[in-house]
Amino acid sequence: MGTDHMGRLEKKIALVTGAGSGFGRAICLEFGRQGAHVFASDRDDDSNQETVDLIKEAGGSATPLHLDVCEVKDIAAALSTIEQAHGRLDVLVNNAGITQREDFRHITDEQWHEILDINLTAAMRLSRDGLKLLTAADGASIINISSIMEGVHVRQLSAYSTTKAAIAGLSRSIAVEYAAFNVRVNYICPGYAATAMTERILRNEAVRQGLVNRTPLKRFAAPEDIAKAALFLASDEASFITGEGLTVDGGMNIQL
Repeated sequence: MGTDHMGRLEKKIALVTGAGSGFGRAICLEFGRQGAHVFASDRDDDSNQETVDLIKEAGGSATPLHLDVCEVKDIAAALSTIEQAHGRLDVLVNNAGITQREDFRHITDEQWHEILDINLTAAMRLSRDGLKLLTAADGASIINISSIMEGVHVRQLSAYSTTKAAIAGLSRSIAVEYAAFNVRVNYICPGYAATAMTERILRNEAVRQGLVNRTPLKRFAAPEDIAKAALFLASDEASFITGEGLTVDGGMNIQL
């Protein structure tokens, strides 16, 4: 990281949920590398602290926050901490999410509500309750993590796909309203990536190879690919972009 040059997010304050692994960790590291002070948040304190340590080891600035995105009190506490420390929030990344595989006819109400709470309602609450801090910034940005599954569907992912389609709709809707506050709202649709979330299915070599074959660029996304997309949307280079979805999937969604 170093301090001998200006980063693309120099002196910006960022909050990233689900920071303990996968896309969240990669986004935190990239933001820290580019000069932001990163509030890394996760419900797993140990993994989250590892992310913060990695940022600091590379010369960046970060603060760990315990945040279970399903807990209203945790959200309030996180936003209060940021307000007391900096009085503003330049970038909010709603990344925390889970997946579940289940035939739709067997989904329980409990399973349905759990995935909606984590993948969708949490993003709504943080975007809504964080508006005061976002408005205090000079041109803030919200980045929501959707998925190519918002428009490309496979068996046993109905609940997950529903939440990701809803994230896209939520992002576009908020973008219209928040433009009045100079807050941009965009979303990223990652394709298959090698993360803990996909480890179980990618362990099957036939499945892994089949997915690679369906991807024109012939590889999975790396978490860093998603982080670079988030960096662009968070930066001033995207200052006239709002309500848009950026698909990062190696072309999978356009190939039959």
